[in-house]
Amino acid sequence: QVQLVESGGGLVQTGDSLRLSCAASGRTFTSAAMGWFRQAPGKERAFVGSMSSGGETSYADSVKGRFTISRDNAKNTVYLQMSSLKPEDTAVYYCAGTLYSQWYYWGQGTQVTVSS
Repeated sequence: QVQLVESGGGLVQTGDSLRLSCAASGRTFTSAAMGWFRQAPGKERAFVGSMSSGGETSYADSVKGRFTISRDNAKNTVYLQMSSLKPEDTAVYYCAGTLYSQWYYWGQGTQVTVSS
């Protein structure tokens, strides 16, 4: 059974930094893309960023220059380093992994709250 488990969320202040982790088990994602999505209250789940199996990254415009995705294939883990956090970054953050190029595997989410 494939599981993605996020950790690292919490309550921070505007301008702070936070690093989220997503540990995968049940299969390796070396040859798959992994990414992060977020869902703010009353809004649809939105793409935050991703990293392909080859290391290419893609980010939503709203987080470019502030968020960085990295992965440690030896640990089967992907990270989301968030800096210069804003109240509008408040959301539940979800880790995801692809299967046949579709976002298929999802974590349970971790709450990030940025106070002003």
